[in-house]
Amino acid sequence: MGSLANTLVGSLLATPHRSAQAQPDGELDVPYVTTPQNVVDAMLELAQVGPGDRLLDLGSGDGRIVITAARRFGISGLGIEIDPSLVELSRKNASSQGVADRARFVVDDLMTADLSRFNVITMYLLPDVNLLLRPKLRSLPAGTRIVSHDWDMGDWLPERTVEVVAPDKRVGLRKVSRLMRWTV
Repeated sequence: MGSLANTLVGSLLATPHRSAQAQPDGELDVPYVTTPQNVVDAMLELAQVGPGDRLLDLGSGDGRIVITAARRFGISGLGIEIDPSLVELSRKNASSQGVADRARFVVDDLMTADLSRFNVITMYLLPDVNLLLRPKLRSLPAGTRIVSHDWDMGDWLPERTVEVVAPDKRVGLRKVSRLMRWTV
């Protein structure tokens, strides 16, 4: 991992919540970092979310991507999160936003979860996690749209990349988010 990635990881680990804990067996640790709302909106636009879509957010944190999709587009979505306290927070947020019937959250391991029921997948994970997920993502049904915040998929090049000014972004040297989209 390069020095910029190491700096970012160090910044991420200083955040108050983490979506996974470091394990003695070497499992990857993915810290929880809030995605600014304007970046959430841009991710959903890049994914071209619309009626009939089924959205899955991997490492859903406080649930804002799934909740925004349910509220803005009326679609059903699921957030997978390994931290039970964040799942509880997400459920409370969905309830307070009036979308608990369409925005669900579960404690699950994104590496073993069934992704095949969804046609839109969003994620804000670390580069190594994206690379581990890549074979699973590439095997999804044709037409599945995947949007990643900040991190790519190695030599699987995105079909579209956009940069979003993100003044509320808590990590990184620049207050800009890079969003990438792939279609299986």
